[in-house]
Amino acid sequence: MEDPLFSVKDKICVITGGMGQLGAQYVKAFLHRGARVAVFGRHVEPERIKKVYTEEELGNPGLRFFRVDITRKEELNQALDEIQELWGDAPDVLVNNAGIDTQPSAPPEVSGPFENFPEEVFRQVVDVNLVGTFLACQAVGARMVKAGKPGSIINVGSIYGMVSPIQDIYAYKEELTGIPFIKPVAYSAAKSGIYNLTRYLATYWGRKEIRVNTFTPSGVWRETQDEHFQANYCSRIPIGRMAMEDEYNGALLFLASDASRYMTGANLIMDGGWTAW
Repeated sequence: MEDPLFSVKDKICVITGGMGQLGAQYVKAFLHRGARVAVFGRHVEPERIKKVYTEEELGNPGLRFFRVDITRKEELNQALDEIQELWGDAPDVLVNNAGIDTQPSAPPEVSGPFENFPEEVFRQVVDVNLVGTFLACQAVGARMVKAGKPGSIINVGSIYGMVSPIQDIYAYKEELTGIPFIKPVAYSAAKSGIYNLTRYLATYWGRKEIRVNTFTPSGVWRETQDEHFQANYCSRIPIGRMAMEDEYNGALLFLASDASRYMTGANLIMDGGWTAW
């Protein structure tokens, strides 16, 4: 029997970036526990959806997809209008998971020294990761307030929003190719803003019973990752490995459920010990 303390059954949950590796895991975790889940994403084409979700999941009436660019407020509100018409109420949970980052495979023009980092790329990353999170919080939070219902907003941060990237991890790129890879500033700067946005909203909406917390993960293992990167990265983690893609689900369910009902303005870190050094 499911513990009601951790239940998300019948909750209306909006998850941004629900087509990505982690976003899809969050969607499945909520859906399989009886939540109604609205997936917001820029790329929700039918063929792509079928590659990410099973036929059984797609046949569940509690799963719906919405093409939404989170940097466009009108698209957020249009999707939220459709959700309220479909399920008859405002969301109970918002997971701000959507974001963009620069991988070690990125071309040198967007992964070179700070002194030459392109302004337009910086603005794009901040626009998606920070401004998009702000807009989603604003749109969903306003509806929670109007409906007079408690809610939980979970903003996904990053270890690189808490501490600076360790550039030594990426030094192998120059050794192998002659072209340096510098983990760019934009992602760190954008993610760091998430933490005070969370604290601000937690105090702003506290008396409305709308809880706002940050969840901070570290790296996730993927088959496509460079073996040199994996080895270097894992050597810096006390647990000694990257997370598996389903290992963050429990933290999200905790933050969305009554198990965390007295928790707001906090940062739940699940990073294998990365920030404990």
